[in-house]
Amino acid sequence: MDRELEAKLSRLPSSPGVYLMKDATGEVIYVGKAAALRSRVRSYFQAPSTMPTRTRLLAAEIADFDVIRTKTEAEAFLVEDSLIKRHQPRFNVRLRDDKRYPYLKITNEPFPRILVVRRRGTDGARYFGPYTSAKSMRTTLKLAQKLFPIRTCALPLPLKTPRRPCLNYHIGRCLAPCAERVDQAEYARAVDGAALLLEGRITGLIRKLEADMHKAAENQEYERAAGIRDRLGALNRSLERQSVALADLIDRDAIGLTIDGEDALALVFQIRGGRVSGREAFSLRAPMDPDPGEILSAFLAQHYASATYVPKQVLLPHPIEDVETLEAWLTSLRGNRVTLHRPQRGEKRRLVELASENARFTLASRQRDVARSEESTAALMELSEALSLSSIPQRIEAYDISNTGGEQAVGSMVVFEDGRPRKDAYRRFKIHISGHPDDVSMMREMLQRRFQRALAELADPTVVQRKFADLPDLVLVDGGKGQLNAALSVLSELDIEGMDVIGLAKRLEQVYRPGQKTALRLSQDSKGLLLLCHIRDEAHRFAISYHRKLRAKRSISSVLDDVPGVGPKRKNALIRAFGSVDALLRAPAHEIADRGGVPLTVAEAILTTLRS
Repeated sequence: MDRELEAKLSRLPSSPGVYLMKDATGEVIYVGKAAALRSRVRSYFQAPSTMPTRTRLLAAEIADFDVIRTKTEAEAFLVEDSLIKRHQPRFNVRLRDDKRYPYLKITNEPFPRILVVRRRGTDGARYFGPYTSAKSMRTTLKLAQKLFPIRTCALPLPLKTPRRPCLNYHIGRCLAPCAERVDQAEYARAVDGAALLLEGRITGLIRKLEADMHKAAENQEYERAAGIRDRLGALNRSLERQSVALADLIDRDAIGLTIDGEDALALVFQIRGGRVSGREAFSLRAPMDPDPGEILSAFLAQHYASATYVPKQVLLPHPIEDVETLEAWLTSLRGNRVTLHRPQRGEKRRLVELASENARFTLASRQRDVARSEESTAALMELSEALSLSSIPQRIEAYDISNTGGEQAVGSMVVFEDGRPRKDAYRRFKIHISGHPDDVSMMREMLQRRFQRALAELADPTVVQRKFADLPDLVLVDGGKGQLNAALSVLSELDIEGMDVIGLAKRLEQVYRPGQKTALRLSQDSKGLLLLCHIRDEAHRFAISYHRKLRAKRSISSVLDDVPGVGPKRKNALIRAFGSVDALLRAPAHEIADRGGVPLTVAEAILTTLRS
């Protein structure tokens, strides 16, 4: 050890704080916290034989260090978390991709809104999260907006001059504060109800709404009472989906943990009012084989530093060393006593085991997704090289046509991003050309409509829902030279460049490329060819399913045209209810009457016509 380092060690304070270990290049390789900086930092410069293996590997690379003094140990937790996020030290156990987790925010306005945001602020707003599943977050948000009609517009309320309420008011999705249809106190009650829902306190919310409903009924506000009754019904259905966890009503988090090499996953069951109201899964990087207690301790510090709510008790699957320090810090965040408890038996122990079992399943599932992603990347790189594409195609769109002798012709567009289907971007087309089976002309029509829509959306800044604006890197048409040339001519006419186009023929799996006289045959075991065939087959499946649906509708429609008493409205209702002639034939008359909304005599006439 050089003299300069010895001098720094001798000047270390005994106060709490955070230390940053650096290697010879000055890179921060580890960030830690300490109740007494002097004793903790000096411990890294002891004889290596007395250190655990992981600490010995870290100490061997330490060339320098810095310290930051804090007033309290609780403050050290927050500083440590901030520095780990900033430097991403390779020896630290840390959350992966923690910046991507969103929050829900109830704004600090006279008439608040609920927004999705990426980070917490200090603006007086209420925050909920973080959510590791964007899907579950949006499901919760959708339920909150349905039950509590809070505005979604960005108007600076209250307005000087009230305006006419928008459509959301008329369909019961907004209380219309812009039109002064609600006062600030009543609006605040709706916001408080949404906040209880976002916190997972459904049991308490139900009790509150029941009291409001009875009060409204007593005051003869029957319309308001009926609205609250409908909300209660939706909440009770939501409550039925939540499993009962514990008999008492203490707010808890039950932590599950699983480790596989340098991958770890912590799963948090959020227990509110005795029920599991939510679960969040957090991936962790665990380098240099740390023990479970160390991983768990690091997770607790990083998770609750960014969490919007700290429960009264946290149930742990493994023992940790710094229990008292962590409890003191969590207590400072919550404002009253928080305990960390490792249950040994009973319902709490089973809950922790269930969380750990879910963690193992989730980690295995994510590892499979990573493996599939790596396979897709390899296939896309192989395609790019074999077909001399201009780039590795991140977005591939495949097109197919389905018709019967030129009738009921439909087209399909399926989208794959990074080698995986993106079903929300699938589109289908009714082809206007009919009367003769001309697949090339039909393909041309579909592509023309698709890319014209794209150009229109890109040119119009007022379009909000852009269904066609995202353009592909690679266009795959089902067919040979005819379909390929049709696609190329459409792109040329619309002056669209920078897009690769290929055709894939079914019979011999030949790939047709622009400017090439002969088709290319990739190896049968080629990952790139397997991916192309999978995408082409998905486009074919999507087209066939739509074609069959239209044929079934046409068949039932033509039969119903001959039934007395069945007009356009009843015909449409029957088509929606049954979808095919076979389904109608299998149904008894009373079921046709009930589901189709027709008199029993008409239902009997339908069956008589079908059977004849």
